[in-house]
Amino acid sequence: MKRIEVTGVVLAGGQGSRMGGVDKGLQPFRGRPMAAHAVERFAPQVDELLVNANRNVEEYARFGHRVISDEIAGFAGPLAGFEWGLAHAAGELVATVPCDSPFLPPDLVSRLRGALEANGADLAVARTGDRSHPVFCLMRRSVHGSLAEFLARGERTIDRWYAALHVVEVPFDDEAEAFLNINTREELADLEPGK
Repeated sequence: MKRIEVTGVVLAGGQGSRMGGVDKGLQPFRGRPMAAHAVERFAPQVDELLVNANRNVEEYARFGHRVISDEIAGFAGPLAGFEWGLAHAAGELVATVPCDSPFLPPDLVSRLRGALEANGADLAVARTGDRSHPVFCLMRRSVHGSLAEFLARGERTIDRWYAALHVVEVPFDDEAEAFLNINTREELADLEPGK
């Protein structure tokens, strides 16, 4: 059996507030649920894939991967998904992507891993131009304890947690469009073919 080095987590546990409170990852996009596109592009890059979802768990399970729900109640944000992904990961490295980015780069994990290892960092995060994309990241499972403590204090902001870690930003300016995320019904409609 192949050794699991990298666990991937698709983050689909949000409230979808900018889309009217619907489960964003299950909204139809180009004939399939939006999260299915992210799963399809991400799965070949990792050794195991988990889907972090807090509702419609049976629907997400149809993608063929284990579904995990946040331990912290009340839609606590992406860090809650990070934490539970780290807790359930078999790999020593954990990569995360959001469910609303159907065009994510096919070389995301390899590039993040190269930078993480070259810099001896705790966490590598994608960047385009002067903007970082904090939920597109690769972290060592050893950061789990610090994140659990951070969340236990009631903290929820990714940047504040990152500030305590050795983080390397990895430029993806050559694939900037791959980080497009879909937050509203209008954006969803605008990206359908023929628009």
